[in-house]
Amino acid sequence: MNLPIVYHPDYVAPLPAEHRFPMPKFKLLHDLLLVDKIIQPEQVYLPELPSTELIELVHTPDYVRGYCEGTLDSKAQRRIGLPWSKALAQRTLMAVGGTILTAKLALEYGCACNTAGGTHHAFPSYGSGFCIFNDLAIAVKTLQHQGLVNKILIVDLDVHQGDGTAWIFQNEETVFTFSMHCEANFPGKKQTSDLDIPLPIGLDDDGYLQILAKHLPDLLTEVKPDLVLFDAGVDTHVSDRLGKLALTDWGIYRRERLVLSTCFAAGYPVASVIGGGYSKNIQELVYRHSLIHRAASEVYF
Repeated sequence: MNLPIVYHPDYVAPLPAEHRFPMPKFKLLHDLLLVDKIIQPEQVYLPELPSTELIELVHTPDYVRGYCEGTLDSKAQRRIGLPWSKALAQRTLMAVGGTILTAKLALEYGCACNTAGGTHHAFPSYGSGFCIFNDLAIAVKTLQHQGLVNKILIVDLDVHQGDGTAWIFQNEETVFTFSMHCEANFPGKKQTSDLDIPLPIGLDDDGYLQILAKHLPDLLTEVKPDLVLFDAGVDTHVSDRLGKLALTDWGIYRRERLVLSTCFAAGYPVASVIGGGYSKNIQELVYRHSLIHRAASEVYF
């Protein structure tokens, strides 16, 4: 199959310098996938800006309006961790549109990969941890609202717990949240996912993969989702500035293969987002984000 890739080019004016990290990785990731022949141009889809109504399926109108208009107070801005600009606001909305599109393409093709997304720390009325709007939650609510799915499994393998996502869906029987994350890492106050697996500092490839392999097949059998949303954060890497785990590039690739092949064998479609990654070396970071795309191209071919 021609695996769908959702790409986020610079739709808006260039971002101010203080907003550019890690924004350049989106284009660099797209270009790397083309150069390495992981994808062809005809596999690339471009997202559209989502309507305010879709954003407000998850977020409060006051927060959506305040962020989009740049009128949030200084405390709310500090909690997000990114200085506001009109360009960044539009980029944020586009990322949400990308995850919605990725989820819809996954239902059609069996798998689709976003080159952005994974803002799982955003809560309904505030942003946190570099996350402004929760693209995972909005995509879930949008697909359910449009009658495209009923049950969804969120597999969050970012090194940080998906606390915003867990809180949003804490009473939702149709959404199962699964988070494997470093126990001694942000956020300081964890929320309660349907299944949380806190991991010790320094956990390596084999230890990590054994834990994941033990839980994922049973989860699929239990949940029987119409769609799996996979947050493939690469901040689990041993050299990540904000990580504290010890996975290698090879370990992350094996993780992606494990998730995708397990879902594929069981017949469940997967929509992936790239999640977090905070290496100082942008080329190394982009390569790690490409591992989900490399694994998907192999599993689904």
